[in-house]
Amino acid sequence: MKLRHILLVIAVSSITAVGSMWGFTKLNPNSTSVLQGQNGLPVNYAGFFDNDQGTGDPVDFSKAAAASVPAVVHIKTKIPAQRVSNDLPQRRGGGVFDDWFEDFFGPQVMPEQRASGSGVMISQDGYIVTNNHVISDGKGGLANEIQVTTHEKKSFKAKVIGRDPSSDLAVLKIEGNNFPFMIYGNSDNVQVGQWILAVGYPLTLETTVTAGIVSAKGRSIGINSRQSRTPVESFIQTDAAVNQGNSGGALINTNGELIGINSAILAPNGTYAGYSFAIPVNIVKKIVNDIVQYGDVQRGYLGISYPSGELSEGQRKQFGLSENDGVYVSDVSPDGGASQAGIKQGDVITKVNNVNVSSGLEMSAQIASMKPGDKVPVTYRRNGKLVETNITLRKQPGTFEVLAATTIGDRLGATMVTLDRQKARLYGLEGGVLVNEIKKGGPLSRTRMADGFIITSVNGREVKSLEDLGNILARAEGNVRLEGTYPDSDGTYTYPLNLE
Repeated sequence: MKLRHILLVIAVSSITAVGSMWGFTKLNPNSTSVLQGQNGLPVNYAGFFDNDQGTGDPVDFSKAAAASVPAVVHIKTKIPAQRVSNDLPQRRGGGVFDDWFEDFFGPQVMPEQRASGSGVMISQDGYIVTNNHVISDGKGGLANEIQVTTHEKKSFKAKVIGRDPSSDLAVLKIEGNNFPFMIYGNSDNVQVGQWILAVGYPLTLETTVTAGIVSAKGRSIGINSRQSRTPVESFIQTDAAVNQGNSGGALINTNGELIGINSAILAPNGTYAGYSFAIPVNIVKKIVNDIVQYGDVQRGYLGISYPSGELSEGQRKQFGLSENDGVYVSDVSPDGGASQAGIKQGDVITKVNNVNVSSGLEMSAQIASMKPGDKVPVTYRRNGKLVETNITLRKQPGTFEVLAATTIGDRLGATMVTLDRQKARLYGLEGGVLVNEIKKGGPLSRTRMADGFIITSVNGREVKSLEDLGNILARAEGNVRLEGTYPDSDGTYTYPLNLE
């Protein structure tokens, strides 16, 4: 009797357990089974699945890596020694005190610098995009020797086609043809959480591929303000391992398309800590096309001012803004595109290019790939009502218009001539502009430049004649750096000049 009772209890318990599991499965069809490992902790299968049913193939990066690795190059640079003085280069013949200072402390010289980084081939005829900080020290020093080594271990001398410190991009060129090159993707389609690969030459290693995901978009970390007063930042943040030497390398999607140029890491200890940042390829395309076509970047501006950084609760209350409400217009340039479109101080811009914006960073990112003359749709709020308009982007106020060679000297406040070929050869130069006499009260008199200076480049772009100088200044913005030498000096001098 007891045995029959025990068997009955076991049978009922078994039926109940099976029924409970069947019912739970029916009520929770998407639940995942969790097994207990030997250590008692939950463990699960490590494969990545691309659908809700838990079936499918793991992500394979091999094809994307194979397509991208041949198009990523290793860049080595040498920046020559320079005479510098805290961004105020010493004026030659500046007086007794200057002579005493140099005699006592010695010449103010920044030693020769060597660096390395990565670059991405973007055409079969040898155009390469990299970071500006790979070829420049951000303080006026520009590499005079650039060596590019391909994945096949072939080395080439590269020349600088142009650079843009604001976005930290530069375009190089090597001679040759039929080079492997990267296909542009579309960074607007990049999604947070998607898989990506970083390709470059980190530390002392050869080509290295690392994987990660997109952690965030539209990041600003303030790093480009080190080399530009008009920084442009809208980084793609990833957790792919990126270290020194990766700068200028490729960020690609799983199709092998270029979606960004790796530029920076957040590294408390100087090495990778899980946060890396890339310039979106849609910004890269615009900068590269401008540099190749015009020699410089054609950047468009709305013509408004707005508070920098995040607004405090008190400021939002003062401006009548809720959180993530838009961009408050604190001032409007009288001759800017925004003013012509009817925008006034106190308006709140809520959309640019049909995209919601809640900060100046997001707004700048929407026009970073546009140029002067482009029209951009803008929505703003005034007195509680939304207004739609189109703004024609303008060139930044304060930049030079294209000047005839004969009027450049008048505009800069100096008598200037193109250096003749015989003297150029004598000084070991390919050309330049000789500053014969600097006039009092002119723009150049506010620098520490002395008579006799030979301008050989502006912002790293080569100057061989007055025409070259005029063309470069016509496309420059804000502050520029005039670089060159003196006939009796072996050093390189840099003079900052404000065009505004």
